[in-house]
Amino acid sequence: MTQAPEAEKDVPADTQTVARALYEASRTRTLLRPPSNTFPSFGVAQGYEVQRRLRDLHVAEGTTCVGAKLGLTSRAKQLQMGVDTIVYGFLTEAMRLDIGEPLAVASLAQPRVEPEIAFLIGRPLFGRHITTADVVAATEAVCPAIEVLDSRYRDYRFTAADVVADNASSGRFIAGVPMTPTDALDLRLLGCVFERDGELIGTAAGAAALGHPASSVTALVRALADHDEGLNPGDVVLSGGLTAAVPVAAGNTFTVRFDRLGTLDLRCV
Repeated sequence: MTQAPEAEKDVPADTQTVARALYEASRTRTLLRPPSNTFPSFGVAQGYEVQRRLRDLHVAEGTTCVGAKLGLTSRAKQLQMGVDTIVYGFLTEAMRLDIGEPLAVASLAQPRVEPEIAFLIGRPLFGRHITTADVVAATEAVCPAIEVLDSRYRDYRFTAADVVADNASSGRFIAGVPMTPTDALDLRLLGCVFERDGELIGTAAGAAALGHPASSVTALVRALADHDEGLNPGDVVLSGGLTAAVPVAAGNTFTVRFDRLGTLDLRCV
């Protein structure tokens, strides 16, 4: 049997080149073909390698990492995106919106928003032995949050490996204040009402995120341990969208209302 020429084989992705392309796409608000379209064997492990290189590029630009985010933690999001596994990404200071600061829609390519519960980490969390109880004990406080997604792939069409490489479709985020201690809360039962321009667009409870929002954070910590990483005091963690994400247009105002956590607004211009 004649061996196929080298050029016809499935060549592994150059993760630095893929990371640079995604970085430039985020800066220029352009859309790319997913890496898996070019590299059929592109897998989740390569996706996270790309993501770490992408993080280095953002930090080299002058921003700092301020935490992490979970993605695809609810069945609603998995069905919406056609992906059946959770993913995680990093958050930077440049992604953070302050309370009352509007979202500049034109700064993103195809933004969508979703409501989340954010965790403020108070004690270090490292290792695959970490439990959900450990996460709750190490959490200083929680608060309402809205994540602004922005995929670098057209129409949010991707594999799990593709979305991992693209930092789990991170765009912007806003976390509310004041934050609430967790000791008197059952995070599974916190009700969430999500509105756009005063009209109801979704409802959920905290249990939509892996049955318990802190379980999402647990999954994150265990996954980070594979790369000798973890969470530090002061880190913000978005525990995963509780409803399907919805598109954004200039002029929209989104409001998330949580039982016992309070209300958070995001105005879009």
